[in-house]
Amino acid sequence: MACNFKNICKFVDESINIYISVMKRIHFIVALMLAVLWSMSGSAATQQQMRFHCEKDTNEINALLQKGLESGKTDPNALVSFYAHELLGRPYVAHTLEAADGVERLVINIDEMDCTTFVETLYALTRTTMNGRYSWRDYASNLENLRYRRGVLDGYASRLHYISDWAVDNISRGNIEEVSGDLPGSKPEVKTINFMTLHRDLYPQLKDSATYARLRNYEIGYRNHKFEYVRKNLVGTKDVRNALLEGDIVGLVTKVEGLDVSHMGIIVKDAKGVCYLLDASASAGKVQVEPLDLAKYLEKVKTCVGLRVFRILKQ
Repeated sequence: MACNFKNICKFVDESINIYISVMKRIHFIVALMLAVLWSMSGSAATQQQMRFHCEKDTNEINALLQKGLESGKTDPNALVSFYAHELLGRPYVAHTLEAADGVERLVINIDEMDCTTFVETLYALTRTTMNGRYSWRDYASNLENLRYRRGVLDGYASRLHYISDWAVDNISRGNIEEVSGDLPGSKPEVKTINFMTLHRDLYPQLKDSATYARLRNYEIGYRNHKFEYVRKNLVGTKDVRNALLEGDIVGLVTKVEGLDVSHMGIIVKDAKGVCYLLDASASAGKVQVEPLDLAKYLEKVKTCVGLRVFRILKQ
């Protein structure tokens, strides 16, 4: 009887050891599968944290990226200009990043854009092509990397709402460079940037006290913030015109209290080297090349005092 009991105990011990060994293998396989799926997603944001405009967006992004790779262009500015021309005629739609439920998601919308999401789209397409990739997952990863603080979606306040904040964060991570101060006719500006919390009623997400406090805390870093810009009355001069490059990303510096930049677009040039703004235009309702040359266009924008100029860095 004692012998049988010992045999039973030995059998149970061996069975438990086998079970533990099998479970360890299963856990390893599951962890490996999750890691593969995570890497395939191409973005820190999960599928549940993404919001697509329509089902065809992924196919359209893939097709655009394939065109970019086939173009043979490798220079960032050349790719920015290439993709901007591919997006001509797309409708201007504001507030595409905002959700009715107030939940911040990585919005992927290749069909509708405002001036900022237009520039973000150009960046993500360009960066993905520069990396030799052609998948919407890589595009999504690059979009998140540009749009959010430290490249990670973490709620509404993690979105880089102000161009000064966007510039500081992305320059520090090697995504872009600002060349405003290197251009002829540049001058420094010191300004406190806090428009959103000054006008809390305009932003439904700021009704949440925690989100409001978090954003206000970020704004504290931009009290008396100094940045360089090119004065708009010099934009038409030969020196500035020659210094600006096709595919440069530009922001229109504004007089509006608490705000740094009110509009964005890119530089394109005609055969004579005259600069124009290619942007997602609210007045025209679409992505277009503005009919007036850049200097004349800026003259008509009474609240604009000049330009900030950015370029995508090779990594």
